[in-house]
Amino acid sequence: MEVRAVGRYRRISPGKVRRVVDLVRGKWYSQARGLLRNIASPTAVEVLKILESAGANAEHNHSVDLDACFVSQCYVDESFAFPRVRYRSRGRVDRVRKRCSHITVYLSDGE
Repeated sequence: MEVRAVGRYRRISPGKVRRVVDLVRGKWYSQARGLLRNIASPTAVEVLKILESAGANAEHNHSVDLDACFVSQCYVDESFAFPRVRYRSRGRVDRVRKRCSHITVYLSDGE
């Protein structure tokens, strides 16, 4: 059985999240949780929340044992970007895009 959790409109750029998500993909649930807890990054905290949400979905909605689960899929999609401006000299401005991401985590027990 495959269970998913989605974190939408997270205020972290997709490139930063992809670096953390690549570490977790394919690992057992408990191993992925331990790895994310020991990474000193605000991005790892966001991915950990979504991973634990997927674990709670598997446990409570489908009665799946979490010791037998692994991260089967994990990917990041780009969301919208907040348009901001940075003022420069001589009355000019530069555009700054504050990016957001959608993070999706799938847990599977192999069935």
